[in-house]
Amino acid sequence: MSDHISGPRALSDPIADITDVYAFPSPERPGRLVLVMNTLPFAKPSDAFSEGLIYRFRLRPLSPGVPGDAVPFAASDDEVVLDCVFSAHVHSNGHQRFEQQGTCTTPAGETVTFGVNDPAGGEGHGVRVFAGARWDPFIMDAPAALKTIATGKLAFTDPSSIFLDGKDVLSLVVELDTALLGGAELLAVVAETLTRGVFNVRIERVGRPEVKNMMLAPKQFDPVNRDLEIRDLYNSEDAFHLADGYLGAYRARLNANLAFWDGLDGNADWAPREDASHPLTEVVLADYLVVDVTKPYVEQGSYLEIELAALRGEAHRTCGGRTLNDDVIDIMFTQLINAGNGPVIRDGVDSSTRPGTRTFPYLAEPNPDPPELPEHH
Repeated sequence: MSDHISGPRALSDPIADITDVYAFPSPERPGRLVLVMNTLPFAKPSDAFSEGLIYRFRLRPLSPGVPGDAVPFAASDDEVVLDCVFSAHVHSNGHQRFEQQGTCTTPAGETVTFGVNDPAGGEGHGVRVFAGARWDPFIMDAPAALKTIATGKLAFTDPSSIFLDGKDVLSLVVELDTALLGGAELLAVVAETLTRGVFNVRIERVGRPEVKNMMLAPKQFDPVNRDLEIRDLYNSEDAFHLADGYLGAYRARLNANLAFWDGLDGNADWAPREDASHPLTEVVLADYLVVDVTKPYVEQGSYLEIELAALRGEAHRTCGGRTLNDDVIDIMFTQLINAGNGPVIRDGVDSSTRPGTRTFPYLAEPNPDPPELPEHH
């Protein structure tokens, strides 16, 4: 699930639905940062990017937070933005084949053009870009996770299987020279889709995986807003400046759901803060990937490493962020359920059938015959 179909709006019009975001130092080109935004769950080979959207990456420098604060980092108001837009697509040879051009605007306002589904992409001004259909690298036993929420008992089995394995997504990959980051070393990364035109409306924004579907979607544990579908509201927010209007609703939902996950092993491993809130609530609301561009690429184990080290008052060891082949779901559930103090909580799925690669554009080629989304998902 990750961020696939993360609310009613995404279900009704999935073209703007961001399924996953990744950020990691390039394993192919030292001194480069790779940003990946996957969109359109269950994409078909004939699907094109929307000419009515802006596909945006936002990066902000991070500095250490105040000791004792619930969030270990403070995001600067300075921002690096990369915007990608697309032309209308034109079918050139039947329904399956089409031509479409994309343009990426760099932080300096320069542009890089590229053809959709061209593996070489386009390159210039310190930026390399690819856009096209790719094999969805996200791995999770989603039905078992949903059964766990419904029954209140861990439902994972080992081994298990990826939900509808072989799904495709539309991938946007931007690789940029870290010299374009103004000397920043520790960065917050968020991806967004917005309407394109005079008036830009944020449709979706994503930082970490499963914040919406595993931590905000369940309503039954929330004593304050049990009937509120909160994800579309959350999607429309600025990740770096949550509005006051719904902040209390987000906190109430997270406090309740994080307590649910924590109690699944019969222990409360996360002691409440003085205000009775869950100690991870504010960390989750700081919903961005944290990546250190001075550290080398790490295939496994970097996800959340920077945030967890900071919460412990320790120096981090890895690049953090999120790589394509990291088993982030096992990391997430282990932290939610036992705070890393017990055994690894495994969903029984360890790797993608077609893992990401170490060469541009990093994601595996698409499945020419992907599975269909079930009618009653």
